[in-house]
Amino acid sequence: MIETTNGRRLERAVIGALRVGGERRWQVEESLDELMGLVHAAGGVVVERIVQERDAPSPSLYFGRGKVEEIGDTARRLEANLFVSDDALSPVQERNLSRNLGLKVIDRTALILDIFAQRARTSEGKLQVELAQLTYLMPRLIGQWKHLERLGGGIGTRGPGETQLESDRRVIRTRVRQIKRDLERVKVHRRVQRGGRRRAGLPIVALVGYTNAGKTTLLNRLTGSALTAADRLFVTLDPAARLVSVPGQPPFILTDTVGFIRKLPHELVAAFRATLEELAEADVLLHVVDASHPQLDEHMTAVEMLLRELEVAEQPRLVVLNKLDRLEDPAIAAGLVRTRGGVAVSARTGDGLEELLEAIRAQLPRAGRPVTLRIPHGAGAALASCYQRGRVLARSDEPQHVRVEVELPLDALGSLEAYRV
Repeated sequence: MIETTNGRRLERAVIGALRVGGERRWQVEESLDELMGLVHAAGGVVVERIVQERDAPSPSLYFGRGKVEEIGDTARRLEANLFVSDDALSPVQERNLSRNLGLKVIDRTALILDIFAQRARTSEGKLQVELAQLTYLMPRLIGQWKHLERLGGGIGTRGPGETQLESDRRVIRTRVRQIKRDLERVKVHRRVQRGGRRRAGLPIVALVGYTNAGKTTLLNRLTGSALTAADRLFVTLDPAARLVSVPGQPPFILTDTVGFIRKLPHELVAAFRATLEELAEADVLLHVVDASHPQLDEHMTAVEMLLRELEVAEQPRLVVLNKLDRLEDPAIAAGLVRTRGGVAVSARTGDGLEELLEAIRAQLPRAGRPVTLRIPHGAGAALASCYQRGRVLARSDEPQHVRVEVELPLDALGSLEAYRV
């Protein structure tokens, strides 16, 4: 039977993984479950999954030769045209596997990059994905020129094929430099945007969490927005910032970010740094967790590891145990809150959101009372501090000074006390 979607034939994939060393069997199976979801998100269907136990990966094929033959037989029997490895493959392993299987071969990294390429909508998101793809492609270029392999190297091999290979490398390096320059401008633009929010005196709360934990649904529920949210992986790639304003309560900015995942490609982490810098500027990080997911502990650990990699693990944190409506027994939610802390909510139904807002406000920095400062024109750093750390209520430029009325956190007043009226 040929599966199709939107009139397009689905790629039929065999997926595989190694169980190496002390890795538990259930960990490998859970990772393969997730890989199946990724294949589906990319527009394919998994027809078989294969696991091999080895002391170490094969340097040339990753899997053992006998297991490679089994994968090839299975693919032919089930009419598969794609093999996906759950673990990263070296360019040599990928090339050798493809030659032995007679199939297209990719690894988890390439699969995630493909999903991101399909989902990116803004020019910034497309640039970030392209940078990650080119970084991933560069060491694999040699495999694109298979006719070189027949020449064997040495005298007589230095011809147009080799010239074309070097030409492609040069084109990619040039494009990578251009993308990095463009992303640097994005970085500056985001810094200006963040400065504007700071000048408005609004605290910033950032959503982080495993992909499909419900971050966008929570943002929509708290802000009244209508951003796209769906029960599938990597729906949100482009960040969004919205105002949370509840009558009688101080407002704050809530930002959404791309979801994390186990084995997230380093190329993507590097490419999305301009976007993820939003996390370093946040006053509070909301770590949104799918409380109904059987692997919620592994998901939380994966997010914590990526936050450490991004050097934002020390930011104030609040755990949000989402999808309360999917738990059969309310006692389960109480147990999760007791053991993991945080607040239990359902972004879909709205349950628990009042408690969440109270918990957020308890974490946000408290502003001091308004003060009036007269800052000399030469003390630009002091004036900048008013905008960066406080909320400027009024400003008037005088011949020798700038007079500002500003609401500042108490810990920021000390360095500005000399300018106080």
